[in-house]
Amino acid sequence: MADQLVITDLVLRARRGEFAFQPYFPGIEIHRLYGDESSGASAMLLRYQPGARVDEHSHGAHEHIYVISGEQADDRGVYGEGTLVVNAPGSRHTVWSNPGCIVLVIRERPVVFTRHDGP
Repeated sequence: MADQLVITDLVLRARRGEFAFQPYFPGIEIHRLYGDESSGASAMLLRYQPGARVDEHSHGAHEHIYVISGEQADDRGVYGEGTLVVNAPGSRHTVWSNPGCIVLVIRERPVVFTRHDGP
């Protein structure tokens, strides 16, 4: 990543499908903004198809999730469009979306999967 990443109209552009998504987990696609799954901070857009899920994982640092469209759920609740969820270090959950959604995910460190059926 360069010294600065600027994306104007992120929510509108994500809803319009203007980002290049790649397969990530079954039923979930990813558009990486920066970082990767191996170390350090990262940010990504995730697009869930209806019924898609991410296996149980834990957080070694903060994770911020902003629901751009649809709704995302985890073991603690259901989060609709416009909701910001902050998962604290040490938290653990499974994530899914019954109707499908697009979320912005910002992580301080990679997650650790307890069960792992995806990449």
